[in-house]
Amino acid sequence: MTNALELSDVCIDYGDGESVVHALDHVSLSVKPGEFVAVVGPSGSGKSTLLAVAGALTTPDSGSVKIAGTDVAGMNDAQLAKMRRDHIGFVFQSTTNLPAALKAKEQLELAARIQGKRGRRSVTELLAAVEMEHRADYRPAQLSGGERQRIGIARALVAGPELLLVDEPTAALDRNRSHDIVRLLAEECHDLGVAGVMVTHDLDVLEYCDRIYEMTDGRLTPAALS
Repeated sequence: MTNALELSDVCIDYGDGESVVHALDHVSLSVKPGEFVAVVGPSGSGKSTLLAVAGALTTPDSGSVKIAGTDVAGMNDAQLAKMRRDHIGFVFQSTTNLPAALKAKEQLELAARIQGKRGRRSVTELLAAVEMEHRADYRPAQLSGGERQRIGIARALVAGPELLLVDEPTAALDRNRSHDIVRLLAEECHDLGVAGVMVTHDLDVLEYCDRIYEMTDGRLTPAALS
């Protein structure tokens, strides 16, 4: 089985000399289809940089990045954009990126048109999967934070991505909604065979993850959480 994501000995440094910061320090991570992996760690530890590299948004200084079995090294901007469009779904921390004028179902329909291909499930099926079919005709301002996050998850799954990258999905949610969202993410990854990587500060939701890693000063290690 080909890994959906494979980072090998990835390094990114900022600055030089004594002021150099190792944003990613020889990071390796492989995620298989159907796995849901969490990365925890304090602010500034490198979690966001890790997601940016995994999402083909940032090119590392050294090391290799393979997405859906394809090495992205040497790709130009257009090729990287196509890689992101065809293979990666993003779930953002903020739900303000949902166009305010569009209804929930229109958010997904727009994403499907941009992707230019039909995913595994229809818009109606995806709304049902995230338990939002009854809010299909509601705009973002009419939805709660948890409901907007569910729409964001459905939108990320529209094109049937091999890799789902999730940035702090519970940051603005209460405990119950946080559990609901992360449980949903894990279920979708398992059911659809999507590889998921979630960065989070929320240790309370890690029970839904298949593997947990800790990021400290740019280094990634299996977490030893009590």
